[in-house]
Formats: sequence, C-alpha cells, structure tokens
Amino acid sequence: MKNLYIIPGCNGAGKTTASYTILPEMLNCNEFVNADEIAKGLSPFNSTSVAIQSGRLMLKRIDQLITSGKDFAFETTLATRSYVNTIHKAKENGYFITILYFWLNSPELALERVKQRVYEGGHDIPNNVIHRRYHLGIKNMFTLYIPTADY
Repeated sequence: MKNLYIIPGCNGAGKTTASYTILPEMLNCNEFVNADEIAKGLSPFNSTSVAIQSGRLMLKRIDQLITSGKDFAFETTLATRSYVNTIHKAKENGYFITILYFWLNSPELALERVKQRVYEGGHDIPNNVIHRRYHLGIKNMFTLYIPTADY
C-alpha cells in the first residue's frame, strides 16, 4: 500500500529535524515535502520573501507525488483546513494516511524553540503567528485531520 505521512506540529516543535531521521531511516520514505525547505532553495538569504511561492510549489509537488503513487511525507502546522482535500485525494488514490504529530506542551515553549532556531541561523516566525498556529493546529488536528486519517 502507498503511504502518506503527515508531519504536523506547531512552529519550533522539531518536525523538520526529526523527519530527516524518521522518514528515511525508520519509515523508508525518501520524499519529504516541506515549504520552508523549498523557500530556502528559492531564496537562501530571505526565505520569508518567497513563502507564498514555496507554498504553491509544495502543493504542486504533493499533487505530483499522489499521481505518481510514491510514498511521501509533508510537513505542516495544520493551522488551516487546506490539506483536508489533499488527504481525500490521496485516499482516493489508494494511500494509507498516517499522522505523526509533534506536540509541545505550550505556545511559550514553541516561542523559545523558535527563538533558539533563529539564534542558530534558522527562520523566524512572529510570536502572534506562533500562538495562533499552536492553538488552531491542535484544534484542527482533532476536529479535521484525525477523522480523515487512517492512523
């Protein structure tokens, strides 16, 4: 069976870092779609300036992977409902959907982790956006995404 792994969690939860080990080494998944990584490829010194373009490229790549039938994963905060239709499309194409949620105990911890990431040269996220995504991501996880996933 084809596998789609969704790697959600709030900003700063460690999704990308963990995915580089978990996906290829434990799940034998070699396709990882990540808007932040796409943005870095488009504009390494100012990735936030290409956030919308990288998001569009991410969605296009996800559609290509569903059509190809390859196992793949993508990263998200689940702060919007935008991936619900993607999950339905993947299921219609024979994918088994697994959600691997990266949970932090509070938005304050997320703020600290993003601050540390920036200190180490990573990308920043405004505090109000972190708070909003933290709460919406958890809400959407339980109300929208768990009901559509297989595991």
